[in-house]
Amino acid sequence: MRLPVALRLYRWLTAFSAPLSGWLLSRRASRGKEDRQRLSERFGRSSTKRPAGTLLWLHGASVGESLILLELVRRLSETTGWRFLVTTGTTTSAGLMQRELPDGAIHQFVPIDRPACVKRFLDHWQPDAAVFVESELWPNLLIEIRRRAIPATLVNARMNAKSLDSWRKRRSSARYLLAAFRWIGAADQRTAAGLSAILGETVAHPGNLKLQIGSSGAQPDNLSALVEALGNRQIWLAASTHDGEDEIVLEAARNFREAHGNALLILAPRHPERGDDIARLITSRGETFARRSNGEIPAPDDQVWLADTLGEMELWYGLAATSFIAGSLIDGIGGHNPIEATRAGSAVVTGPFTASFDDIYTAYRENGGVMIAQNADHIAEALVSDSQTLVAGARAALAQLTSGAMEETLTAIEALLVEPGK
Repeated sequence: MRLPVALRLYRWLTAFSAPLSGWLLSRRASRGKEDRQRLSERFGRSSTKRPAGTLLWLHGASVGESLILLELVRRLSETTGWRFLVTTGTTTSAGLMQRELPDGAIHQFVPIDRPACVKRFLDHWQPDAAVFVESELWPNLLIEIRRRAIPATLVNARMNAKSLDSWRKRRSSARYLLAAFRWIGAADQRTAAGLSAILGETVAHPGNLKLQIGSSGAQPDNLSALVEALGNRQIWLAASTHDGEDEIVLEAARNFREAHGNALLILAPRHPERGDDIARLITSRGETFARRSNGEIPAPDDQVWLADTLGEMELWYGLAATSFIAGSLIDGIGGHNPIEATRAGSAVVTGPFTASFDDIYTAYRENGGVMIAQNADHIAEALVSDSQTLVAGARAALAQLTSGAMEETLTAIEALLVEPGK
């Protein structure tokens, strides 16, 4: 199949974007959104040697996809003798990978989607197969994978209605890029139906991998020590907040305290590097807080615990009777996954904008497992709901949604490397 005109134009534009891309990456690094010490990886250069043997490359965008990547690497390392290269695109996910990847697995930042950077990356690593998670589909990467005949699969594919509509409008380009994958497994029925219509063939719907990723649980000693330190205060969590949402949850916390006493809000931003900005916001409101990144524990009169650290979300869910899942108060973000909260026994409240997780929230609503809050007043009101009833409904929803997605996905990945000559 000949490269569609739109993709040829994209390749031309990205090929001549070298000066601009370097400037943009440096600017992002100055704002803490790139690791300045590892910027060379974004250009496809690496000081790490390719390991000998069969190398499986797995890629996902950020933290949410990283949890799937970690689980896939753990499971495949138990049953194969492969080596693993994992790429992500954010500093937050890089920190998670540094802590959690098993020995022998390598993390790199994904190269920016310029033809030269992609070719340099693939020339160096020469992966035997590739696994992409959810919807991180860069055209030059996929074009080069096709040209090199690298067997690839797209797992836990998840696209909202807007993304699918955009793909439909560029059907020839979509078909060309998606043809890079020997197998596509959709996380939800909407994505399966949408991609099937675009490709003109049935896309598998094994289910959502995140529903089958076990929780390690918060460290019992750490959790019990914090429960003792915090006393009998009511604790609730605002999880994965984005810019523009912090003000709303802080207002909800104030409203709740005025009506129900000295409750503690744990405010965990989606991107911990926003901690300084949030600290200034809390101070400007005349409220006192402890900051986790400084090792501080809230005093009895602190109103907020700023959880600006990585890798502790299970702990926060374990402490909070109720969790507001953010990314849902502002249209365009799509919400975040409530599953971890439910597994920790924390009742779920969310905003109205949850398009990225509609399949999960639909099941939660049908089983009475979630409260929908439109604003600060609604969040404060939801905090007095029966948390145990909400948790029971959410767990019923998870039981309804769970399927054999992981086993089907692992089988498809293993099939990539049992082709003749591999």
